[in-house]
Amino acid sequence: MKILFLGDVVGRAGRTAVVERLPKLREAWKLDFVVVNGENSTRGMGLSGEHAKEILDAGADVITLGDHAFDQKDMMTFCENEPRIIRPLNISKVAPGRGARVFQAKRGQKVLITQVLGRVFMKQPYDDPFSALDQTLKQFPLGGLVQASLVDIHCEATSEKMGVGHYCDGRASVVVGTHTHVPTGDAQILPSGTAFQSDAGMCGDYDSVIGMNKAEPMRRFITGMNKGRFEPAMGDVTLCGLYVETDDRTGKATRVEMVRNGGRLAASGPSPV
Repeated sequence: MKILFLGDVVGRAGRTAVVERLPKLREAWKLDFVVVNGENSTRGMGLSGEHAKEILDAGADVITLGDHAFDQKDMMTFCENEPRIIRPLNISKVAPGRGARVFQAKRGQKVLITQVLGRVFMKQPYDDPFSALDQTLKQFPLGGLVQASLVDIHCEATSEKMGVGHYCDGRASVVVGTHTHVPTGDAQILPSGTAFQSDAGMCGDYDSVIGMNKAEPMRRFITGMNKGRFEPAMGDVTLCGLYVETDDRTGKATRVEMVRNGGRLAASGPSPV
């Protein structure tokens, strides 16, 4: 199976780039399944139902969220009615929506998608991501009920992301980090067959501070004073993510490639587009 994961979509520029480019990537790379982290898609803070529809209509099979899952209040009800939205597994037990779900790829393969929030340096005391994943992955073993599975680990610390990667090694096809908006250079297949990258990066303008217009973040760093709100940068966008090929029989990864498409960052991926 050929799987593409795209990192955090930031603001209108990120959404527009995904809508314009994802159909071309699906065709060029013969993708079977696409997952997009959309939690910064609406003004940089959360995801609205309207913008979720745009990303899904562009060719995403699933959208994952994160710590800003419900910043846009209509997502509280939208995710209850749209099964292709996955919110974090280990937030409040009364949160709407689902933190894990099995989907069907276009050629019929069953794919488990789940997301957890990390706890290191995060603002909220979320439930233990390791035990939450353990229960879910035991329920849907690779090569059994599912042909592939992907874990989106949404957190600050690369150490925690790496810990989740090794914890899931051999039990998930892909473990990929989100949240910090900067692509890491450690894409690899772990010893027991799980594709891993500490952070997929963002789909946004990299002439920015993690996707935001530079002026306000720089002011806060330099003066320690807030003067305005963060606004997503609107320049040329690099789509960043991870491309993975898996064995349908075992669910293990057989190929992994960092993806950088367009914008300021050097291009990478399975083939030029």
